[in-house]
Amino acid sequence: MRIALLTYRGNMYCGGQGIYAAYLAREWRRAGHEVHVIAGPPLPALPAEVPLHIVPNANIFGAPLRRWAAAGGDARRLLAPLGLWELGVSRIGVFPEMQTFGLRLLMRWKRLQQRHRFDVVFDNQCLSWGLLGIRKCGVPVVSVIHHPLHLDREADFAVDRRLGKRLKRTLYFPLFMQQRVAPRLDRIVTVSEASRLEIERCFGIPAKRVAVVPNGTDGELFRPHPDVAKQTELIFVGRTEDRKKGIGTLLEALALLPGPVRLKIVDGRIPADGLVPQLLRRHGLEKRVVLQQRFLEPAELSREYATGRVAVVPSFFEGFGFPASEAMACGLPVVANAAGALPEVVGADGEAGRLVPPRNPRALAAAIAEILAEPGRAARMGALARRRVTRLFRWEQAAARLISVFEEETSRAAHRRSRAA
Repeated sequence: MRIALLTYRGNMYCGGQGIYAAYLAREWRRAGHEVHVIAGPPLPALPAEVPLHIVPNANIFGAPLRRWAAAGGDARRLLAPLGLWELGVSRIGVFPEMQTFGLRLLMRWKRLQQRHRFDVVFDNQCLSWGLLGIRKCGVPVVSVIHHPLHLDREADFAVDRRLGKRLKRTLYFPLFMQQRVAPRLDRIVTVSEASRLEIERCFGIPAKRVAVVPNGTDGELFRPHPDVAKQTELIFVGRTEDRKKGIGTLLEALALLPGPVRLKIVDGRIPADGLVPQLLRRHGLEKRVVLQQRFLEPAELSREYATGRVAVVPSFFEGFGFPASEAMACGLPVVANAAGALPEVVGADGEAGRLVPPRNPRALAAAIAEILAEPGRAARMGALARRRVTRLFRWEQAAARLISVFEEETSRAAHRRSRAA
């Protein structure tokens, strides 16, 4: 097949969406499909044989104009209509990249399609107005929704209920656009049963119309490293400023555990006045927490997991949960909240890890203490965790299942064309 893979932010450091796009492009290429990645900055690192088409943006959100110009921002981009739009709405807290990515792509679509004759467009949760225009051109458009952004907004609202804060977060998320675009696309896929139910709740798309294709995990890259010394008992990997990740609950649990139990937090974006420094001071944990505050290459991250004995994933919701699956692939037992897709990844049988009620620091602390108390059982759980991930969550499986979805949609599109003729 000829696949146009869209990702408005393509770099792996942008989170799960960048990982998702890079691995699918690789697997489709290995299987003999022709895949073109169409991405906005920061750009993905792709195999040389995968073409990359860049959709630029002004990248002005969250940056004062002087700082943006000093960092090399091109003022000419701001004079174009979409550049002026990005500048204007970003000043009032709107994140414009999803909207403008789709519109810029739509303006280039005719030339791209004439040259490459794509069979299907696969959107990596941009859900922009521009997709409706591309669909009108006759190419089926399938989109993945990892999880509805409504959940991010709800998590923010739960932390700060002030009217001004609620208004700011409402402006930030492009929910109005996504709620209207998603039901009008040819097909929606998602990465877990938990996300499928949330898509039905937030978008009104019946669950039976949403295909579930779980993510993969690179079991060759993420693997045990016996040569790496254990530095801390616990390790957390994730964006701590994201309220869904549950770092507050984890630090409360750490305060309940004995003093020798230490935690490493791996997050390259911890603000000096952010949530983690505030909570460390509040709970008196500064000497028990190690902060890894630089962005790590995937191979470095794999070794970083190995520095802990137990991985903790206290998220209130995960559409899939790469920190859980990657830690499991590295041979670590996982303690996670029984929330979102984490039971689907970790397993509910207790063999690879422990699931605890969300927002319950005492239950989290008890599960951690239970695993740490028996190093032999922890090692056995880690081995079973790796076995589970490498058996159930492989990228080649995900890529093949998505191709089946694409074939269904291209067949339907051909049928519609034949009837119209």
